[in-house]
Amino acid sequence: MENKIQEIKTGTTTVGIVCKDAVVLAADKKSTMGFLVASKDTEKILQLDDHIAMTTAGVSGDTQALHRYIRAELKLYKLKEERRIPVEAAANLIANILYARRFYPYIVQLIVGGYDTQPRLYSFDMAGAIQEEKEYFSTGSGSPTAFGVLEDKYQPDMSVEEAKKLAVRAVRAATKRDVASGGRGIDVVVIDKEGFHRVPENEVKKLEESE
Repeated sequence: MENKIQEIKTGTTTVGIVCKDAVVLAADKKSTMGFLVASKDTEKILQLDDHIAMTTAGVSGDTQALHRYIRAELKLYKLKEERRIPVEAAANLIANILYARRFYPYIVQLIVGGYDTQPRLYSFDMAGAIQEEKEYFSTGSGSPTAFGVLEDKYQPDMSVEEAKKLAVRAVRAATKRDVASGGRGIDVVVIDKEGFHRVPENEVKKLEESE
């Protein structure tokens, strides 16, 4: 009898944008298991430190385990060095964690955004390849649609408000074309020199309605 490994397809749309004074992250909230909608309220933007967060696409168990692992490492760094970890150093640490598991990988695709002396954005694959993104990036099954919106509307000198509106627009466009993206609303986070801020739901709804 032939044994076959059944592929479980997951769907997501996440976006990261570098703007004038911050990094803006956005994501849909639908979590799927094959053709089943497992949740409409999944949190896909996870805070790593006061000044760093990551968006997650992939296997939920892997993203949750990885989130716990990274948060613990960043806390240890802060205790040892008595300062916050630079965003670039945190990104390289995450890349090393992923690379160490490349033969039995975390099935994830990540975007990490943060602010130390300036806004920074990094993308990763599950084997630990890392790339600093100077403008924007998107992950997940809805990313082709999101990239189309980002490439059309992105401007390097965008304000935070403009970047939030564009991030919402990109994710919303993906939810209309990608059956695996959606859920109850869109999650939006801003990271600036003051730190991590999750945009309230009522403000996100206003951004959606302004389209």
